[in-house]
Amino acid sequence: MPRKLKNIELQRLSVEEFKDAPKLPIKIVLDNVRSMNNVGSVFRTGDAFRIDHIYLCGITPTPPHRDITKTAIGAENTVDWLYEKDVLNCIKTLQSEGYTIFGIEQTDQSTVLNKIDFNKFEKIALVFGNEIDGLHDDIVNECNYLIEIPQIGTKHSINVSVCAGILMWEAAKTKLK
Repeated sequence: MPRKLKNIELQRLSVEEFKDAPKLPIKIVLDNVRSMNNVGSVFRTGDAFRIDHIYLCGITPTPPHRDITKTAIGAENTVDWLYEKDVLNCIKTLQSEGYTIFGIEQTDQSTVLNKIDFNKFEKIALVFGNEIDGLHDDIVNECNYLIEIPQIGTKHSINVSVCAGILMWEAAKTKLK
């Protein structure tokens, strides 16, 4: 019968060890994400996959805030982050640093996630938009690629933090060799 591991057996990094550890070349951009719980969840998942950085843009709330911390459970202190008011400036800077920009949005030119081979890209930035409106057209036009997650239910979208978790895993698993 399987035995659940105790926290000490998981051999997780300390905050100091995490800060010094190499990060995966994956950056997350959140634009106008309103929910602090969603922001906290993205931090927590970013910590799990040791992503390089999170950019909080527009009206996206920033730490410190108890509602972010409640979901992040301290990951807002491990994952590097920066507030950038203008998401387009953020995207252009990432492009100049050699990042391939993946916008997560349903468009007539989106590629379904299972058709993307993240192995082809050295440095990845995943851009997520507002929970209701998604990415604005000017952001969509700046992305190198547009991705959507295939869905077969009745809803037209997936919660942004769940979507971010799926995309972070898909990008991270190609770098975890």
